[in-house]
Amino acid sequence: MDVSVKELLQAGAALTDKALERLLPSPDTPPHSIHRAMRHSTFAGGKRLRPILCREAARMVAEGALPEAVEDLGAALEMIHTYSLIHDDLPALDNDDLRRGQPTCHVVFGEATAILAGDALQTLAFQTLGGIDCPAPALVAILQELTGSIATGVGADLPGGLPPGMIGGQVMDLESEKTRPTAELVERIHRAKTGALFTASVVTGGLLARGLVQSEPGHSRPAEHDTIARLRIFGEKAGLAFQIVDDVLDRTQDSAQLGKTAGKDTATDKATWPAVYGIETSVQHAQALIDDAFAALAPFGEAAEPLKALALSLTARTS
Repeated sequence: MDVSVKELLQAGAALTDKALERLLPSPDTPPHSIHRAMRHSTFAGGKRLRPILCREAARMVAEGALPEAVEDLGAALEMIHTYSLIHDDLPALDNDDLRRGQPTCHVVFGEATAILAGDALQTLAFQTLGGIDCPAPALVAILQELTGSIATGVGADLPGGLPPGMIGGQVMDLESEKTRPTAELVERIHRAKTGALFTASVVTGGLLARGLVQSEPGHSRPAEHDTIARLRIFGEKAGLAFQIVDDVLDRTQDSAQLGKTAGKDTATDKATWPAVYGIETSVQHAQALIDDAFAALAPFGEAAEPLKALALSLTARTS
């Protein structure tokens, strides 16, 4: 199957933006400042990669019968991602003035409003999830997956507990500054700070489709439990590759190309993949991870081609 990544990204971004426009308060809704701040960061030109991955995972599991609820699920994922970027850019964290080629939220609206805008986007994401048309068991599984991908790893030592998510990864990243990075530390940070939500985007798309669409007799897909396991492997491998490439680009591209301040990782002694392995080896590792991600989807055949095309594009991007 010939898959155009450009068409996938354009169509997916347009559908996500349409859903976000419907779900976010208008700029004229009081209190104006918070809603304008939320929209400033949400509509600043992101790729919408996480909603698109969610959408294509759902399409693959549903064998082409895309559930309508995936649009709201994708929008909720983008709200969570945007909230994390707003907070990540704050002076107390990465202190960045540029994001997606635009002034960051706190630069335009002030630090207090930016904090609240991030909080409001996260809250609206879960309010949106609570209203999607989905069987209760599937919705519970989606909520568990997403909350785990954001959290700190509470209960990770318990049976069925989850590893640290985005917030846990952010804490490890902050605490690692000005220290000599190790391979183990960098991988733990990347899998939590970026990889957890990346993986959740793929897995929740599969959970939604599995909950809504009944398998036909004689289908060629893997067993239902194996479907989610394979999506998780794909998400973990592709998500780590995505962050490795991001680390490389921070060292090799300028701010205009990246749409954010280049060289920040080096300037702040961040724990990054190139800091441990160098640029050339980092690129090789990213490609090997994409190969592993592809292998996880092998049983799905041509139905997996859109997801594989998206993953491959991650290692070829320049921004």
